[in-house]
Amino acid sequence: MRLTVIGTGYLGAVHAACMADIGHEVLGVDIDSAKIAALGEGRVPFFEPGLQDVLGRTVASGRLRFTTSLDEAADFGDVHFVCVSTPQRPDSPAADLGAVDAVIDGLAPRLRRRCLIVGKSTVPAGTTARLTARVQELAPEGTDVEVAWNPEFLREGFAVQDTLRPDRLVAGIQSRRADETLREVYAPMLRAGVPYISTDPATAELVKVAANSFLATKISFINAMAEVCDATGGDVTTLAEALGHDTRIGRRFLSAGLGFGGGCLPKDIRAFTARADELGVGSAVSFLREIDEINARQRRRTVDIARDMAGGGFDGRRIAVLGATFKPDSDDIRDSPALAVAAAIHREGADVRLHDPEGMDNARAVLPLLDYVPDVAKACEGADLVLHLTEWTEYRRIDPAALAAVTRARKILDARNALDAALWRSAGWTLRALGRPTPPPLPSQQKAFDRVSAVSPAELG
Repeated sequence: MRLTVIGTGYLGAVHAACMADIGHEVLGVDIDSAKIAALGEGRVPFFEPGLQDVLGRTVASGRLRFTTSLDEAADFGDVHFVCVSTPQRPDSPAADLGAVDAVIDGLAPRLRRRCLIVGKSTVPAGTTARLTARVQELAPEGTDVEVAWNPEFLREGFAVQDTLRPDRLVAGIQSRRADETLREVYAPMLRAGVPYISTDPATAELVKVAANSFLATKISFINAMAEVCDATGGDVTTLAEALGHDTRIGRRFLSAGLGFGGGCLPKDIRAFTARADELGVGSAVSFLREIDEINARQRRRTVDIARDMAGGGFDGRRIAVLGATFKPDSDDIRDSPALAVAAAIHREGADVRLHDPEGMDNARAVLPLLDYVPDVAKACEGADLVLHLTEWTEYRRIDPAALAAVTRARKILDARNALDAALWRSAGWTLRALGRPTPPPLPSQQKAFDRVSAVSPAELG
């Protein structure tokens, strides 16, 4: 089939490349000419594992190309996928649908043949119905155009996998023809046994925000338990393990830490509550406001613990920050808990040295006053405290004995509960983590710590 993908940001670029990879002819469309030029040359303008290979081979094959022209898109596409962003409004928690509306207003008057417009962006319930009315108003008389909604469920770091081998496909459709069209688009996935759920548009629109709200609830629940563990001396990691063996609950996403961020969960749960308020059912999802508050509180608690570990204040202290992105395997710093903590301690007078494997350029663009350092050893040189804020694999592989050779103090706050606490403590480090007790060292251990041999910075992994 001939598909257009309108909006070539994170969602759109991945969707366009993957649809071309399963055999469709795809035209990517965006108003950003620099981005279109880069994609047209087979270059991904952001970090996403595996995408460079898919983009390169589909552009080379001729099945994928890019344009800034909506006229070209209208002439080309049998199906038009709308993949633009729906950020939070600057003046309210509601979703800003300006980019979605702009696509419809620009595309609909140009349509001259039968086609299907399919939204993939995360939108409030009722959007498909509103856009259908708008398309009918703007499209030339007699043009057979329909609107459907097919929400995305991408995880940054796994987006190619989630597109080519999704957990499920959801189609919010208004006719059999729309359903058949989407089944044809996704035929390779359906042959592979991917569940396909055909439903009404309102339900399809709700699936994404409901899924994100449930995930956010699970994350904030275990973080609330971490706060209780800190008050009682309990261990949240063991607690989560015990809860996870309950088949009604499961272990995934029951890892206490700094909390969630990124371009989806925070803004989606806020938009969901705002839309529920508009519909008069805000009390049904009022708990999501507390979920959001628990998430924000984890950032403040991390700053408080770090301040205590730094001796009661940050002024004049050198703090090494490991991680800027909201999660590993991404360069996305949108609503990043790690960057929020780094900014907070900088405002309190700390000399912050930050390292991240992929996100430093993006972080520097929004927070230029920090000191960005290209390797872990340099970031930790002379540090009074190390903060582990994003659980990149390379941080979990750090040799704590080697790192001790370059820091001023052997103190680390593992805000992601991802490091081997016993290993770090055996190397003489004071390690604290949210929701986990900090055992005092035995006298014999303390003497051993004092004899840890020096390791040169060059030996750091």
